Amino acid sequence: MVQSDVPQLSQECNQWREKLHSYREEFNQLKSHLERAALQATSPQQLSELEHFQNQLHIQLINIHDLKQSVKANEKLVSNGMQQDNQDYSALSFADHHQLGQELISLENTLHGLREGLATFLGTLK
Repeated sequence: MVQSDVPQLSQECNQWREKLHSYREEFNQLKSHLERAALQATSPQQLSELEHFQNQLHIQLINIHDLKQSVKANEKLVSNGMQQDNQDYSALSFADHHQLGQELISLENTLHGLREGLATFLGTLK
């Protein structure tokens, strides 16, 4: 990896963290909305689905946090590796960076599915 890659990787990490921050805000709002909607759930099936979505939102908020922390740590590793001019270290960090990008894509797919499922469920409560 050449030094010019570091600013690009750093910029990408910042974009990912901003995106994850937005997801955290959105899913915290969805969690609050679900709590308000819980008052309308009356059947055992609705209550079961409600609990399922509450659990899923909690799990995904943890996943968002963990991935955000991993991105932050990797950015530091890439930066430190280049400051020490350690090419092997930087190459490993670059591979980790790529893996984090794949994890973000996977998380986004999961969040999209959860968002759609939750919207459908909330529509049944009205």
